[in-house]
Amino acid sequence: MAEALNDHERIALIKQNLQEVLKGDIIEDVILRQKRPLIVYWGTATTGRPHCGYFVPVLKLAHFLRAGCTVKILLADIHGFLDNLKAPIELVNFRAEYYKHVITALLRAVNVPIDRLEFVLGSSYQLSSRYTMDLFRLSSVVTEHDAKKAGAEVVKQVASPLLSGLIYPLMQALDEEHLEVDAQFGGVDQRKIFALAAETLPKLGYKERAHLMNPMVPGLAGGKMSASDPDSKIDLLDTAEAVTKKLRKAYAVAKEIEGNGIISFVEYVLLPVSALKEGKATFIVERREGEGEALVYHDIESLKADYQADKLTPQLIKPAVSKALVGLLAPIQAEFQASAVWQEIEKKAYPPPAPEEKKKKKAKDKGNKYPGAGGATKGVQAKADGHVEGDNKATVSVGTDATGAMEKLDLAAKTVQSTAQGEGGMQSCV
Repeated sequence: MAEALNDHERIALIKQNLQEVLKGDIIEDVILRQKRPLIVYWGTATTGRPHCGYFVPVLKLAHFLRAGCTVKILLADIHGFLDNLKAPIELVNFRAEYYKHVITALLRAVNVPIDRLEFVLGSSYQLSSRYTMDLFRLSSVVTEHDAKKAGAEVVKQVASPLLSGLIYPLMQALDEEHLEVDAQFGGVDQRKIFALAAETLPKLGYKERAHLMNPMVPGLAGGKMSASDPDSKIDLLDTAEAVTKKLRKAYAVAKEIEGNGIISFVEYVLLPVSALKEGKATFIVERREGEGEALVYHDIESLKADYQADKLTPQLIKPAVSKALVGLLAPIQAEFQASAVWQEIEKKAYPPPAPEEKKKKKAKDKGNKYPGAGGATKGVQAKADGHVEGDNKATVSVGTDATGAMEKLDLAAKTVQSTAQGEGGMQSCV
């Protein structure tokens, strides 16, 4: 498909719908003068459960692929661990595999060819001696103030910040060099980290990269769509009833389009998805009998105009979005229901709360090494943002020793590699 586009059309598609592009001349140099595909990466920390907000970056990845780019998806397991223990060491391998299943199914749902993607597990190279030395070098030229400022909108802010939160943005900057890319893609909330990378990598003797930023899509409650706020997001595995209920409660003031999560979801997900799947962007709003024909939109401008004029009301748009989203989620959920492996991984990656047991005779303690005991993950529950709570919280979060932690990360790398090989052509750098 990329052969049908000339170089200038490729560049236009790469930049389409982005809120901001830093150092766009790098993109032009690679495509126009070096005459090679742009190499771009998108990273996602394997923390809380992926939600429908993930459609936004994935649809942009589709544009990159259509433009002939080489796209790398970084499963940032160590970043998740550094972000206030949202990716506990004991659960790293399960989270990595769960994210791989979810992202692959999500890409298939919007007809993105997965054979042209490269999946990389962060710990597969971030534990190397070269990377570690570069991290030491970078820490010698970045102040505590600048590191904290860079991660302010990305790393979870708490009353007593951990040192790990300062390492997080330094590693994200270094990833550009160690993944050997021309550009990094992310949300506009990553801008300060991108600026840190642009300023500091040349100090280590590395080239500056381009940075591509998507707008942030408001959540259903009106703010940022977040895995840590159940009411602001829709899980990819939510039932049709749950989707309808959440959308019915969603923030959508009549005639107001600013901060309206419903309209933003149509703009950045539903219209682009229909364009990918059907060749033309289309969003249909059915009306009750006697109220006129269905409203059909092919662009967001006309939809916003009707909404501001109160021709399109919250009572009309919410059911239409529910119907479209349930249809979009259907193939993802069907793939989940057909995969016993994925279902088992979900339980291990995000341990549910233990059911309350009736009082009974106390059994003899056999330890946690016998088959079926559950090991260290027994007695913990995964919270919405990915961290765990429970009696074994400390053991699950940081492990009992460095050797054990390294073994967990190595297992995660092998898991992602084997999953990639089993996907029929999907590549892996691990």
